[in-house]
Amino acid sequence: MEKRLLFAFNPQAGKGEIRQKLLPVVQIFNEGGYDVTVRPTRQGGELPSIVAEEASNYDLLVVSGGDGTLNEAIAGLMACPRPVPLGYLPAGTVNDFATSLSIPKEMTEAARAVVEGRVFSCDVGRFNDRYFAYVAAFGAFTQVSYETPQPAKNLLGRIAYFLEGIRSLPQIKGYQVSLSWDQGEAEGRFLFGMVSNATSVGGFGLPVGKGVKMDDGLLEVTLVREPRSAMELQAIINTLLLQQPDHEAILHFQTASLELRSQEAIPWTLDGEFGGETKKVRIADCPQALPVLVSWAQQ
Repeated sequence: MEKRLLFAFNPQAGKGEIRQKLLPVVQIFNEGGYDVTVRPTRQGGELPSIVAEEASNYDLLVVSGGDGTLNEAIAGLMACPRPVPLGYLPAGTVNDFATSLSIPKEMTEAARAVVEGRVFSCDVGRFNDRYFAYVAAFGAFTQVSYETPQPAKNLLGRIAYFLEGIRSLPQIKGYQVSLSWDQGEAEGRFLFGMVSNATSVGGFGLPVGKGVKMDDGLLEVTLVREPRSAMELQAIINTLLLQQPDHEAILHFQTASLELRSQEAIPWTLDGEFGGETKKVRIADCPQALPVLVSWAQQ
């Protein structure tokens, strides 16, 4: 008996490559022994309910799109009574999750990796009552990913984020926050905060990404204190670019959970999409909660 595969994709993601590769991709799934049901999404926000209601009726869920599409799929899977394995065909501008798990960026190669791969039990981050695949962040530049127009992302790719980031510089401000985690606590004004389970964010290798394991039950936390001068800001940027987060203004640690509180509502981004504004957030690692298909080379 053929196994059943639900294939949901965002036809607008990236440069719309999936529309040219749809038939070859489906053929690869068929040759892998799957009876394929194809579900293109019509608008953002509908995928979680589709996955939550239908995925358990299939042997495998495959999604294609950017990190936002992936985030929606994970939200749906976490609501399933029986999470099925997830295959991912990256089709967005940056695709950090795929980079971190060595998932091929070429569409048909990624499809073959799905049918030939093995299940890797990946951690998932919980953000209050929501989930994220690889990053929750606030502060400097975090609005860029969800405010950059899709046509600009399609045309310019990663440089679009730089251009929008430069435009956002005059609006950058710090937030007064207090936080506590498994082994400590801190407070102060922070220009940027990031909780991640990835080796790459925004298409770039992270200073904290070396040696990161995405199934170890721990999240990587990086916070940058508000600089006291333009010179100190430049020193912080240089430190991050050199992937050596040893500046006194940079706080970095690993933890299974943390709580962050502020007097004003802080806007967050989850996997590159707007995650709402809140004065209090509890973030926790859900260890090995996501069964995702990766290539045999992935360790």
